Amino acid sequence: MAAGEWRGWREATEEALYGPSGFYRRAEGPAGHFRTSVHASPLFAGAVARLLRRLDTALGRPDPLAFVDMAAGRGELVTAVLAALPQDVAARTRAYAVERADRPAGLDPRVSWLAEPPRGVTGLLFANEWLDNVPVDVAETDGDAVPRLVLVRDDGTERLGDPVTGEDARWLRTWWWPAGDGPAPDRDEASRPAGAGGSAGAPLAPSEGARAEIGLPRDRAWAGAVAALERGLAVAVDYAHFAGGRPPFGTLTGFREGRETAPVPDGSCDITAHVALDACALPGGRVVTQRAALGALGVSGARPPLALASTDPAAYVRALAGAGQAAELTAPGGLGDFGWLLQPVGLPDGLQGPSDSALREALLADVPGVPGVPGVPGRGDLLVDVPDHEEQ
Repeated sequence: MAAGEWRGWREATEEALYGPSGFYRRAEGPAGHFRTSVHASPLFAGAVARLLRRLDTALGRPDPLAFVDMAAGRGELVTAVLAALPQDVAARTRAYAVERADRPAGLDPRVSWLAEPPRGVTGLLFANEWLDNVPVDVAETDGDAVPRLVLVRDDGTERLGDPVTGEDARWLRTWWWPAGDGPAPDRDEASRPAGAGGSAGAPLAPSEGARAEIGLPRDRAWAGAVAALERGLAVAVDYAHFAGGRPPFGTLTGFREGRETAPVPDGSCDITAHVALDACALPGGRVVTQRAALGALGVSGARPPLALASTDPAAYVRALAGAGQAAELTAPGGLGDFGWLLQPVGLPDGLQGPSDSALREALLADVPGVPGVPGVPGRGDLLVDVPDHEEQ
């Protein structure tokens, strides 16, 4: 047996990522280990800047206009968004980078570096790949189909702990293993082994070895971030899954030096898990794929016309390079399948009102051939509805 303390994945991940020697405090930053959409192409920051401009119009051009970059890394996105804004909009924009690492040297002095989002601001809060790094506990079902907390040591060795109970159990029952997804229908409460949770609300899960990430801390983190806005739009962008299509063995994994690896909570690698965005969504929230959102914001992977190659070869080469970058950002099976959770705050009728037509143009425009997000009940067009938090 390896030496070390047994603890839940949430506690272990918190220290491994954000402790004094944690992964996200290392000098090379996240970009030294994996590519996000921000690092893949400047087209992403340009699209976010266009969204901010359209939101600015929808909000009546407030002064100041806030742009809050959650999980800002080394400030790459917030810097690029400021650079992409017209001078008149940039002059009114207050930029905030929210990150637990220290402020990087040489960052644009216009950017305020904070450990928590600013409160009472009006504008856009944008969280690109933040929620997947909010630490969560992991549950695994034993031979009696009882979800138990997975305990881990610093070297990644695991064992099962106590049954999941209380709020965590209610979250699993509501969002991951809802009623009716358990074992045989004749398995009643009295047939559970002692300590299985029973009246404490532990759900019955599909079969032995099924795993789930308990997303309640992410729901709360997202609600806290949204509450920072007085008016505007909060957007969470992440790999996601939805009710009816949860991965049977969870998604917990690690990344080190550009490669996926086993998650080991010793500070040597990123530890991440996909996000149940439908559980995070607050009333009025909507989910759209990145492919659809970027398409509505003018990012297209279409090849430039061949005629341009003969009339302006340099422009053709630039356009071809841009199309390649756009294709990466919107690729099915890759970055294009990211979910964008759109959470309006203080906008008339959510995203539907006539007074916010500029925002409607950005994210409710018809995009031919774009399906709804798989696994979420909805209209099957660009945006899909998500349920309210009735049991949380």
